[in-house]
Amino acid sequence: MQLHLVVNTFGADLQRRYGEKIYKLTLHGGFSCPNRDGTIGVGGCTFCNVASIIDESIQVKSIADQLTSQAQQMKKSKRYLAYFQAYTSTYAEVEILKNMYEEALNSADIVGLCVGTRPDCVPNEALDLLASYQEKGYEVWLELGLQTALDKTLHAINRGHTFIDYQQTVQKARQLGIKVCTHLIIGLPKESKQDNLFTLEQVLNCGVDGLKLHPLHIVEGSIMAKAWRAGRLNVLSLDEYVDIAGDIIRQTPAHILYHRISANARKPTLLAPDWCENHWQSMNAVDHNLRQFGVQGSAIGDNYCFKA
Repeated sequence: MQLHLVVNTFGADLQRRYGEKIYKLTLHGGFSCPNRDGTIGVGGCTFCNVASIIDESIQVKSIADQLTSQAQQMKKSKRYLAYFQAYTSTYAEVEILKNMYEEALNSADIVGLCVGTRPDCVPNEALDLLASYQEKGYEVWLELGLQTALDKTLHAINRGHTFIDYQQTVQKARQLGIKVCTHLIIGLPKESKQDNLFTLEQVLNCGVDGLKLHPLHIVEGSIMAKAWRAGRLNVLSLDEYVDIAGDIIRQTPAHILYHRISANARKPTLLAPDWCENHWQSMNAVDHNLRQFGVQGSAIGDNYCFKA
């Protein structure tokens, strides 16, 4: 599979700009979430169990130790991005953020930061801090978990924010020149392909530099797991996911970077759908769809063309 021939992938873009493969090292900063601690709500988003995406046990290690441990397992790369992934990685006093981010940046072979967070939890001080690192030449990405532009769905899945919160944060970030990557979930309850394409349109209208697509998957410990076990929640088949993801990518302008076109979780944490356990299966299927029906941007007359 050579996905970069049909999609403008983040990995290929980094390799072109840095002259070598750049990998993300995922970090747990011990952050909480305002949708769990009672500030906004309790229980978190209905799909969420952070253990499905990152090992909770690593948070006892320092940021430097986490980076060293992961880098030792990456034998094909010499430089990395530090990815603050778990929970809400801007949810702390700015001095705490500064100490944590700079511990990462001061580690050997780190070229920049990716900071995952909620759209309603990015204060101006955090944005200014991220902008200061970008001004020093670091690669900086603000990764916003939007999931959908439909407020009724955001309410139903207990996100605790609205689409306006996302719009306002993106506007502030872009005014400071900070690159934004937006996370979207395909297959949320009661959403159709048309809803997914509407979300894409709204995100593009706000201005965005990167996108991540995730299939909805049901994980142990989430609120959705109870609904799925009770037969009240359906999940997409692989063919359905590929059909929607392919159309979204074809509707995406060629200059926008795709950081991810699918996602996975492992059993026994993963409950459904089974195909989400095999990351390469869905990646290959989307790749095949794009080769058959059109590459990134082709639906809007902006065909992605790979440049070495």
